[in-house]
Amino acid sequence: KMKNILKVLVITLISLSFVAHTPYPIDGYERTGIKRLLRLERIKSGVIKEANPLPEGAMKSYGDIKLNLLSKKMDSTAMFLIKDARFNKEVNDLFYGLDKNYSIAVLDISDEQNLRYAARNEQAGYQPGSVGKMAILNGLFTQLEKMYPKSFDKRIELLKSKKVKAGLWGLTDEHTVPIFNVETNQLVKRQVVASDVFSLFEWADHMISVSNNGAASVIWREVILMEAFGKDYPDLTEERADAYFKNTPKKELTDLGVKLINEPLRQLGIGENEWRLGSFFTNGADKFIGSKGGSIGSPLGLIKFLIQLEQGKVVDEASSLEIKRLMYTTDKRIRYAQAPSLKSASIFFKAGSLYKCDKSKDENCGKYKGNVNNFMNSVAIIEHSDNKKYIVVLMSNVLSKNSASDHMYLAGNIDKIIKK
Repeated sequence: KMKNILKVLVITLISLSFVAHTPYPIDGYERTGIKRLLRLERIKSGVIKEANPLPEGAMKSYGDIKLNLLSKKMDSTAMFLIKDARFNKEVNDLFYGLDKNYSIAVLDISDEQNLRYAARNEQAGYQPGSVGKMAILNGLFTQLEKMYPKSFDKRIELLKSKKVKAGLWGLTDEHTVPIFNVETNQLVKRQVVASDVFSLFEWADHMISVSNNGAASVIWREVILMEAFGKDYPDLTEERADAYFKNTPKKELTDLGVKLINEPLRQLGIGENEWRLGSFFTNGADKFIGSKGGSIGSPLGLIKFLIQLEQGKVVDEASSLEIKRLMYTTDKRIRYAQAPSLKSASIFFKAGSLYKCDKSKDENCGKYKGNVNNFMNSVAIIEHSDNKKYIVVLMSNVLSKNSASDHMYLAGNIDKIIKK
């Protein structure tokens, strides 16, 4: 009888050990505390009925996500950026008849021994819009590594346990965030309010998965606080944080904030004119921090980042993998990622847009149809189950036209070329 009891205890402990390490993206609630992931898990298991279930490509779990270029970790970025003549021609031919204000960089990594690169106007600079939020993510993981250089587990624990209030920094943004009640299974999507409190992990997820601007400003603020308070940051109170921003000169804060986000990009060999951020994403942050140097992005700068992410060189290997997980598209697919041929593919994605209208020139000018500026950008790592894998950065500034359909058209045709 005692033997049977011990047997049951052992089985129970083994079962619990699997439960405790439940991973993500879809099955990542236990690891991260990101509540929307628990909802996705319940949709997948059938506990929650959802009219629009996730596409097949969004079903990867934590253990399935890998970095693709670890075997080439010692290779310089320049080695990846040598154009393959035939592939380059095929990709460039897709732009026949399209506006000249399109730029692209594509790296086919399906066969690690036969990488193929193609590009068009890849050095052209664009306002990066929300694609720039990946630089903030890089800044966050840079600070976490400084705080806990020898323990990635402690970095993850801080992301999960540290709760942060939005305050003025989270205001104002039209992008909503998903708020899931784990008891009632109710989901509410609404704008961030000053009283909202989320963990660092949830703020980072809001910043990437639904591109919330308030979340981006909050995470950037926390990057500054991590640098300023170092080892004292985990126990930092809201009062001390507020006092720091109140008592530190605005110019000093601006210089520090811009440095902390851009310096990690320079360390990756990404030039100042290839990718930089110069201002926060919300007006609420303007009271404390100014703008400096403007923001710019190019396909070349962004693909340099994604290549090194796949090599495990963005901060370190564990950080690169965690950033890639946060980029995994388990929310609504838009623009480039919406192409029908990518439905079964796993997509690691960030989109960004920024438009400006002059109604005196055209009354029909509106959302994503700016006639002064009309930036639309997509960065994506695409992975098919048949091992076809590639990295794409597509940037455009086509005036008075919503370029989303062109992005989708290009996505489908690039996919065709890769699969040939």
